[in-house]
Amino acid sequence: MIPPHTVRLEFNSAFDMLDFVQVVSDQIGKMAGLDEDQIHWVSVAVRESVVNAIKHGNKSDRSKRVIVEFSPVPPTDADELVIRIEDQGEGFVPEEIADPLAPENILKSSGRGIFLIRNFMDETVLKKVPGGMEIRMVKKLPKGLEV
Repeated sequence: MIPPHTVRLEFNSAFDMLDFVQVVSDQIGKMAGLDEDQIHWVSVAVRESVVNAIKHGNKSDRSKRVIVEFSPVPPTDADELVIRIEDQGEGFVPEEIADPLAPENILKSSGRGIFLIRNFMDETVLKKVPGGMEIRMVKKLPKGLEV
């Protein structure tokens, strides 16, 4: 069941969907009252999460789906924007992700996505769900705004 006032996108694992997801993310950020910097960092977090869902979760299998949901909480006069991204992959143990700041990883060209997401969002939770993996990100909103 989709929560009230939720925008839900569901699509096959295709990188050509990234620009569309970013446009939706940016528009929702504006409607939520985020400033330009906040919109940018939320957009980076959403984009990185969707890339991870397609590339690492679904292994670029176009028959597998990615779900992206944007929900104001509570539905009116929201305090926060909750963004949930789910894939249909095998999942992983978040605690086993290599620290990108460790000396042996610092020069690697990948492996910083979740680190960045955690730094750009106010809350981030990664967990296995039936049939895939989910990342739930929260951005606190300016007070007194209605999404």
